[in-house]
Amino acid sequence: MQCCYFESVIAGLVLEMTGSFLEMTLLSYPKLLLNSDFFFLVFLRQHETVIPNELPLIQEVTTTLREWSIIWRQLYVVNNREMFRSVRHMIYDLIEWRSQILSGTLPQDELKELKKKVTAKIDYGNRILDLDLVVRDEDGNILDPEQTSTISLFRAHEIASKQVEERLLEEKNIDINRQAKFAATPSFALFVNLKNVVCKIGEDAEVLMSLYDPLESKFISENYLVRWSSSGLPKDIDRLHNLRAVFTDLGSKDLKRDKISFVCQIVRVGRMELRDNNTRKLTSGLRRPFGVAVMDVTDIINGKVDDEDKQHFIPFQPVAGENDFLQTVINKVIAAKEVNHKGQGLWVTLKLLPGDIHQIRKEFPHLVDRSTAVARKMGFPEIIMPGDVRNDIYVTLVQGDFDKGSKTTAKNVEVTVSVYDEDGKRLESVIFPGAGDEAISEYKSVIYYQVKQPRWFETVKVAIPIEDVNRSHLRFTFRHRSSQDSKDKSEKIFALAFVKLMRYDGTTLRDGEHDLIVYKAEAKKLEDASTYLSLPSTKIELEEKGHSATGKSMQNLGSCTISKDSFQISTLVCSTKLTQNVDLLGLLKWRSNTNLLQQNLKQLMKVDGGEVVKFLQDTLDALFNIMMENSESETFDTLVFDALVFIIGLIADRKFQHFNPVLETYIKKHFSATLAYTKLTKVLKTYVDNAEKCGITDQLFKAMKALEYIFKFIVRSRILFNQLYENKGEADFRESLLQLFKSINEMMSSISDQTVIVKVCGGLHTYFLYGNSIPTPSCSTFFSLIWCQLWGELAVSWNWERGL
Repeated sequence: MQCCYFESVIAGLVLEMTGSFLEMTLLSYPKLLLNSDFFFLVFLRQHETVIPNELPLIQEVTTTLREWSIIWRQLYVVNNREMFRSVRHMIYDLIEWRSQILSGTLPQDELKELKKKVTAKIDYGNRILDLDLVVRDEDGNILDPEQTSTISLFRAHEIASKQVEERLLEEKNIDINRQAKFAATPSFALFVNLKNVVCKIGEDAEVLMSLYDPLESKFISENYLVRWSSSGLPKDIDRLHNLRAVFTDLGSKDLKRDKISFVCQIVRVGRMELRDNNTRKLTSGLRRPFGVAVMDVTDIINGKVDDEDKQHFIPFQPVAGENDFLQTVINKVIAAKEVNHKGQGLWVTLKLLPGDIHQIRKEFPHLVDRSTAVARKMGFPEIIMPGDVRNDIYVTLVQGDFDKGSKTTAKNVEVTVSVYDEDGKRLESVIFPGAGDEAISEYKSVIYYQVKQPRWFETVKVAIPIEDVNRSHLRFTFRHRSSQDSKDKSEKIFALAFVKLMRYDGTTLRDGEHDLIVYKAEAKKLEDASTYLSLPSTKIELEEKGHSATGKSMQNLGSCTISKDSFQISTLVCSTKLTQNVDLLGLLKWRSNTNLLQQNLKQLMKVDGGEVVKFLQDTLDALFNIMMENSESETFDTLVFDALVFIIGLIADRKFQHFNPVLETYIKKHFSATLAYTKLTKVLKTYVDNAEKCGITDQLFKAMKALEYIFKFIVRSRILFNQLYENKGEADFRESLLQLFKSINEMMSSISDQTVIVKVCGGLHTYFLYGNSIPTPSCSTFFSLIWCQLWGELAVSWNWERGL
C-alpha cells in the first residue's frame, strides 16, 4: 500500500502534562532522517513515494494518535476536563499497546488479543469524539470498500455500531462498579502527588505530609518526607515532577471518621533565626519550625470527590513566632475559616484508591509504581494477610520540661533519638523520619528557641530486626544548641533518658505514653550504656522499686542523678511477630518451656481477640506444630483442638469476620501439618460420642459451629499427606470419616437435652431438612455441602470416582 507524496513528515509527537499546563511540541525531522525500519523511499522523477514497512494496524494507531492529539488540545482550550481526561487515558493506552506490538516479543495468541483491544479502543474513541466509524472484518482489519460488497459493508457496519454501543453502556456503569469495588474491599489508600511548594523559606527545608484526625488531635499515618532546597526545588532533582506517595492501610473505620485532614509541616533546616546576618559564624543544620498547611480531605476519603487531575491549593500558614509549636499551629488552622496565605502554599493532586499496596500497584500502574513512596497507617490494617510481616515501632516525642540551670534564659533543647543494644553499640540505619527518605541512625528534633516546656509531637518509625529487639533500647539525649557556632561546639549532652523495647516478661513495650526519667551525669558516663541500663527508665518503674517519683530534689542512683526535668514520649508497636500479651507470648514461644504448655493452651482462649488475629498465622502454626511434634502422644490433642475451635469461632464473630479470607489463605497456602487430619478427626469423634455427658455440651456446641473449617483443615491435611506418601492409609482415613459420620447420626437421633442444644443452637438442623441419617456418601441427607467438598477435593488428589 502506497502513501501519497508529502513535503515533510511529522516523526514524533511529544505530549507533556505539567500540572494543568499542557505543552505540545511537534518534532519535525527532515525526510532523509526517517528511520529505515519504518519506511523506505522510492524516488520517481520529481515525486517521492513512501512505502510503509509497518503493520496496517500500527499505521492506523499512528494516524489515530495524530488525529486525537489535535482534538485533545482543543478540549484543553475549551476546559472540557472530563473529556480531556478520557482522551488522555485512551492516548496513553494506545501508545503503550503500540509499543508492545512493535516490540515483536508477544506470542501469536497474545498479539491477536491485543489487536482486538486496540481496534476496540479506536472505535470507542472515535465514537465519543464524533468521528467516523471504521468498518472492519473479523480480524480487525479495515475493510476495503472497493473489494467488499455493499451488503457485507452494511452488515459489518451494524456489527461495529452494536459493539460500540455496548461499550458505551459499560462505561456508564463504571461509577456503579467503582462503588461496588470500594464496598467489597476492606483496605484503601490515598494517592498524593506533590506538584509544587510555593513558600519563601530562604533555606533548605523538610516538607512532612501526613493524615491527621482533627477531632482526636492525633496523626494517623506516617510522614511522607520531601527534602526541599533553598532554590525552590527538591534536593533530589531526579524526583522533580515525580513526588508521589500513597497513604496505605486505611480501612472502613477511617472512612467513618467525622473528619480527616491532610497536614503538611514545613521545618526549616539552617540557622537558629532567619534574621541573623552572615557577618559572624552561625550554627547551621538546626531544625526550626516554619509553618503548616492543612486541607480537609474528608470528602475525598469518602469518595464524594474523585478527580485525580484537579490540583488542590493548600494555603500555607507560617508560625507567628519561631517558638510556636507546630501542633498548636495545625489546630489553629483547622479551627480558622480562612488563612492569610499571601499566595504561599502547596499544590497537590489527590485520589482515593481501593485495595492494599499490591493491588494498587497492579491496578493503577500509571499512578503508583516502585518509585512511589509508601506511607503506612500508624496501626494495623483491618486485614493482615499471611506473609505480611511487619515489625515497626512508632516513637513520638511528646513534650518536656527543662530547667534553665545556670543559664539566664531557658535552654534551646534539641533531643537526639537513637537505638543502642545492651553492649552500648548503636544500631545503624534503623530510624525512618518519613516515607520517601532513607533510614538514619539518629534523629534530631525541632528546636524551640528559649522554651522551657517544648511540645514536639514528632513521630519517627523504628524498624529493628526481630532478633535484635530484646537486646535494644531507645536512647534520648538532650543538648542545648547555641546560635553561634563557636559556642555551640562547646555544648555537651546535659541529660539522658532511655527505655527498653522489651519488658522483663518478654513482651514488647506497652503502647501509650511513657513518663521517662531524665538522668544527669558527666557526658562521658552518659555515653556508656552500662552506666544507666540497670536503672529504672520510667517513673512507674521507679515507684515499683520504692523510690519517690514526685520529689523536687534530685536523687542519686549509682553514678547518675535523677533530674527534676521531665520528658514524655508515646509509642505504638505494629508487629506481626512481637506481642504485648504475655499469655499469647507463652504459646508462640512454647518450646522454651514445655512444662507450661497445657497452661499456655488454656490461657490462649482468654486472650483478647484483636491480639490473636494480629498473630493469626503464627498462632495457627504454633498449634499445629504442637500437634505434629507430639504425634505419638494424645496429651495435647484436645487442648489444641479446643484452641483451634476458639480461633475459628473468633473469626466467625462479626467483629472479625473480615479475617475469613485470611483463614482461607492460610489453609490453602501456609498450612502444612500432614498428620493433623487423624488427630482432628479423632478428637471431634470423641466429642460427638460423648455428647450426652455433662461438661461436653458447651465445647461440642462450639465445635459444631466451627465444623466447616475443621473439615477444611482435615481435607487439606489429607491432601498434603497424599502428595508425600502417595495415598498411603487411604482405607483407614475413609473408614475414620465414616465412623465419624455414624457418630453424628447417632447424636442426631438422640433426644436428650444436651444433644438438642447442640443440634439446634449449633446450627446442625440446617443440614437436615429431609431426614437425619447419614451412613454413607450415597445418602442425600448428611452434610451434603461438607461431603461434596471433602470427597470432591480428595478425588482430585486421589483420582477417586465419587458416588454422590
